[in-house]
Amino acid sequence: MKRSVIYRAVPVALLFVITACGGPRLKIYNWTYYTPDTVINKYEREYKVRVEYDQFASNEELYAKLKSGGSGYDIVFPSGDYVSIMIQQGMLEKIDKSKIPNLKNVDPQILQKINYDPNMDYSVPYFYGAAGVVVNTAKVPDFERSWSIFNRPDLRNRMTMLDDMREVMGGALAFLGYSINTKNPVQIAAARDLINNSWKPNLVKFDAESFGKGYANGDFWVVHGYAEVVFEEIEGNPLLLQDTVFFFPAEGGASFIDNMCILKGSKNVELAHTFIDFIHRPEIYAEFVDTFSFPSTANIPARQYTTGDSLYNVEDITSTELLDDIGQALDLYNDVWFNSIRIGE
Repeated sequence: MKRSVIYRAVPVALLFVITACGGPRLKIYNWTYYTPDTVINKYEREYKVRVEYDQFASNEELYAKLKSGGSGYDIVFPSGDYVSIMIQQGMLEKIDKSKIPNLKNVDPQILQKINYDPNMDYSVPYFYGAAGVVVNTAKVPDFERSWSIFNRPDLRNRMTMLDDMREVMGGALAFLGYSINTKNPVQIAAARDLINNSWKPNLVKFDAESFGKGYANGDFWVVHGYAEVVFEEIEGNPLLLQDTVFFFPAEGGASFIDNMCILKGSKNVELAHTFIDFIHRPEIYAEFVDTFSFPSTANIPARQYTTGDSLYNVEDITSTELLDDIGQALDLYNDVWFNSIRIGE
């Protein structure tokens, strides 16, 4: 996931009422570009609560902040592989399903994909999606819809990839014909060498936060990232919109299910349940996905309420593989990523 910074402001009049009344505050830690202002504001008005909304750019950033202690968050939005880790480490509150009647709207096909929490005991699916590649066809008229685009020295210093270990390593592993969840040290080393020797020399940087703005202002012609981030930035540029193509590489890659979880130690457990239930109201979930031109991947009734075109369809990501919790093999990935690929940066 989710996923560059959107500023979310609480209406002044509402903030005055909440503050004056000493009302509760629900603290949320979520991916960037991932929950519309309009949805948050509706929730605040209905429940007479102030939402404090902080943002992260990767699961690693989320996990590191939570493990450092003192976060005070009520709801967090980890991807499935990190939900598994957080369940094992006792970091999550158990979901009281009786308080979330809208769980009935969650797509059963999504639950069939989940091996980390198939009964929604500690997590509720928020969105099923994938990162891909965005290309400015005015600058790059000829290209393959493949990870091989990052091999091209003619595009050196005009390309970025996500600063996200599992996403980038997943792309390299898929390109090499391996599972993105492999625990094989030889395959992991091969992905490392591909990135270091063929991809990294052509990149401006690994970037999970500013790639959308960089693409919009013309600094980058090819970016690995989330479609909604880029299209949000270029919305007011019809010419660039016309020249922009988004695709999922033919070889496959990583997909994700991001989830809503209540953090152990939350001071607002009851309120957190109301927020999760609110999100899965069909009309609210439709508003969420329409805002970002997403398909309604996790909520079936919401599909009757959506009004806009999606940037991609669920069928487009069938060639991808869900990121799993890889256990102790995560140490292999961390070593490769931090001590080789990202060393010195």
